[in-house]
Amino acid sequence: MTGRRLSVKAGEYRLSSRMAPLEVLDILSRGKIIPHYVTIPEGFTLTQIAEVLEKNGLAERAKFLAVATDPDIVKTYGLPGRTLEGYLYPDTYRFSPGQQTVSIVEAMVKRFFYVIGSFEERIIASGMTLNQIITLASLIEKETGKAEERDVIASVFLNRLKKGMRLESDPTVIYGIAGFDGNLTKEDLARPSPYNTYVIQGLPPAPIASPGKEAIRAVLFPAQTDYLYFVSKNDGSHHFSKTLTEHNRAVNTYQRKGASKSGEIS
Repeated sequence: MTGRRLSVKAGEYRLSSRMAPLEVLDILSRGKIIPHYVTIPEGFTLTQIAEVLEKNGLAERAKFLAVATDPDIVKTYGLPGRTLEGYLYPDTYRFSPGQQTVSIVEAMVKRFFYVIGSFEERIIASGMTLNQIITLASLIEKETGKAEERDVIASVFLNRLKKGMRLESDPTVIYGIAGFDGNLTKEDLARPSPYNTYVIQGLPPAPIASPGKEAIRAVLFPAQTDYLYFVSKNDGSHHFSKTLTEHNRAVNTYQRKGASKSGEIS
């Protein structure tokens, strides 16, 4: 006997039959758990994050969502809203099977605060609340995957907000539809919802996904343009327009099959 009191952490260990008993004891007592790396992509929602974690054996989907939507937990981080949607930073993390779900959530929130820390002065100077910044960044993240477009799209949304125009962003409508089947209809665009920016004025009440650093940067450092509209060119990029007439021509050019509603911006 070694006289060592053994306390084993839950998790996966890499052991071999060739190891000496004292070597095994040392690994277990030190808690040398095999780490699992998991990547949370930019633009993922809470539900999508939960599914990734469950697929990787790191957290139960239902339990993760219960933690991430607990208003009391949100309050402990001093964040607005009733859920952590938008505030779980998309990145690659090192977690361990058996790690507490609260600990996983905390790591992602801490990463969020670390990233936005570099923008502290700009956030204050922007005149926007943190919720407004992250909400707008989440729209930008969902609207385009092209890095070079983010600050331009930010300028479109900010220009429309200044003019009192509705944002008319499809991703916000989709977010507000429970069990969305992938088919966005004209009826969906007209249906009242706190997240339907074809109906409501201004930003939706909270983020619709987790934005990355560059989407947040785009909100704080937008391009200086007069654009008020954009439409998909069906190749991952967008055509930007200053007037409705120009925009409608672009819609006719790029969306001849009627996939876009005249006047929408995406």
